[in-house]
Amino acid sequence: MQRDHGGNLDEAQNRFGHGVWIDLSTGINRRPWPVPAISGDAWRNLPTRKAESRLIDVAAKWYGCAPEQLLPVAGASAAIQLLPRILPVGRAAVLTPTYNEHAASLSAAGWQVTQVPDVADMAGADLAVVVNPNNPDGREWAPQALRDLAGQVGHLVVDESFADPRPDLSLARDLPANCTLMRSFGKFWGLAGVRLGFVVGAPDLLAQITQAAGPWSVNGPALQIASAAMADLVWADDTVTYHAEAALRLDHLALGAGWTQAGGTHLFRLYETADATAAQERLARAHIWSRRFPYSTQWLRLGVPGNRAEWNRVIAVLKP
Repeated sequence: MQRDHGGNLDEAQNRFGHGVWIDLSTGINRRPWPVPAISGDAWRNLPTRKAESRLIDVAAKWYGCAPEQLLPVAGASAAIQLLPRILPVGRAAVLTPTYNEHAASLSAAGWQVTQVPDVADMAGADLAVVVNPNNPDGREWAPQALRDLAGQVGHLVVDESFADPRPDLSLARDLPANCTLMRSFGKFWGLAGVRLGFVVGAPDLLAQITQAAGPWSVNGPALQIASAAMADLVWADDTVTYHAEAALRLDHLALGAGWTQAGGTHLFRLYETADATAAQERLARAHIWSRRFPYSTQWLRLGVPGNRAEWNRVIAVLKP
């Protein structure tokens, strides 16, 4: 199964030349949390239980769940790869179009995967996977709708990687017993290189994931950085406000370029263009990288620019 992703700047540079690129292909926050100096102990020593517990406490407050329901992992991608190998193999329904890694990892683990367009088509599946809000179109489902779905399937996995600006969408505060959540740290805090994510779920399932992931699956600098970042509520509030306003600004520019707004979240926007390949190449000639999708000749996804210089470059390309 094809596994295409954003962030493939090597491809962009090989095709359009080297230089100062703006990578808007991923939906990762371009205004990252400012990382302070990391202690020498975090670099020199293996992570401690105390450091991990500190992060779990901070993250549990952020998500609104109990600490025993929360497990740090080496990125949400680690959970996407591990869960299909831990849960009993059967029939899986993946709500699509969405992040292609879910269906690919399930297929690789031996699941019979059906990709469906609506949650109503998921009833009876042994496993249902929903991304909320969805990537790339930003579709969203109210928590009660997903709780209802949990009652119709064997196990429900909800990928909430883009839900940090939308806590109203999260199931973490009232999680059904047969539901597991995936959360990403790198996207909202803009620090994808930290390679950190979380699984929210039943303690017995978290224990199985811990066993499968092995010891010290999250490094010491990641624990230290995330503990401080997730406790910085002033930064988080300012970031949500910026992206709410900036997303509307980007939509306005896209409309002026003749594109149609087709969805999105705080961190990325999706547009329908006459020709997505031509639109991507138009941006790439100015060293701005965007995301196309193999299943659509018209959809183009753009992350939100992070500063005045980035905005000026995007405006210069998209102005009528």
